[in-house]
Amino acid sequence: MLEIRPTCENCNKLLPNDSTEAMICSFECTFCADCVSTVLENVCPNCGGGFVQRPTRPIAKLERNPAGTRQVYKPVNLAEFTLLKEQYKMIAPDKR
Repeated sequence: MLEIRPTCENCNKLLPNDSTEAMICSFECTFCADCVSTVLENVCPNCGGGFVQRPTRPIAKLERNPAGTRQVYKPVNLAEFTLLKEQYKMIAPDKR
C-alpha cells in the first residue's frame, strides 16, 4: 500500500492525499510537480528513476488506511545531483 507521504522531499511543500501536484518514483520518493519539472528534470535524486503522478486514496478508505505522516525532507544537493541528472535526463525512465 502506498505510504502517501505528506510533503515534497526537496522543498517541503505540503502534498496531502488529494494533491494533484504529488509525484512519486517507483520507490515512492515524493516530490512536488514543480521540483520534478524544474529542479530534477524527471530524474529521482535518490534512485535515478522517473516520476508519475501519485494516485489519491479514496476518501472512504482514509479512515481505515490513513495517508502517511512521515515527512522526508532532504533538499537535493545540486552539485552532487548534477552528474546523475545529466546521465539520465535524456533517457526515458523505462530505459534507465
